[in-house]
Amino acid sequence: MKTLAIKNSQPAISAPARLGPLPRSFYDRPAIVVAEELLGKVLVHVRDGKRQVGRIVEVEAYLGPHDLAAHSARGLTERTKVMFGPPGHAYVYLIYGIHNCVNMVTESEGTASAVLLRALEPLEGIEGRTQGPGLLCKAMGIDRRLNGHDLLSDDLFVAALPEPPRIAIARRPRIGVDYARHWARRLLRFYIKGNPWISKP
Repeated sequence: MKTLAIKNSQPAISAPARLGPLPRSFYDRPAIVVAEELLGKVLVHVRDGKRQVGRIVEVEAYLGPHDLAAHSARGLTERTKVMFGPPGHAYVYLIYGIHNCVNMVTESEGTASAVLLRALEPLEGIEGRTQGPGLLCKAMGIDRRLNGHDLLSDDLFVAALPEPPRIAIARRPRIGVDYARHWARRLLRFYIKGNPWISKP
């Protein structure tokens, strides 16, 4: 198994041969808890018989309709209905008419909270940049056809590494949500300190 070498003090990581999806109970918790615990886990996408694996190194939490930065603040619409659905599903949307972004729906049905994946550390089968939500989706072959996809499936899911290295987590304001007034200042972006693959230090 090829190991990706990275030029920092963190140990190099490789993807194990066997990986399975996290249980739905992992997602059925507050978005902030899920966001922090997604760091260090891996996103797996199997397409055309080939596996892609990236370590999740940066995320943002969106807390529901009361969070003015969340899409669900606009209420239940055709676009946001996946967010209002049960936890453990992918919410994929398009921004600027160009870039796909993938979120993990969290908490109970009707809560409409989710965690945006912002950056991955490539481990296996990934070509292209993964530092930013749009680049991440492009490199991983994720688009709106996967909107509503069950993350307990065997072709797109999040898995835990059997022996993950210890990490330190940084908390910062989310990116690109200045319109959300006081919510723009909330420390709801989380990333692994010192990791070179995050989208913005």
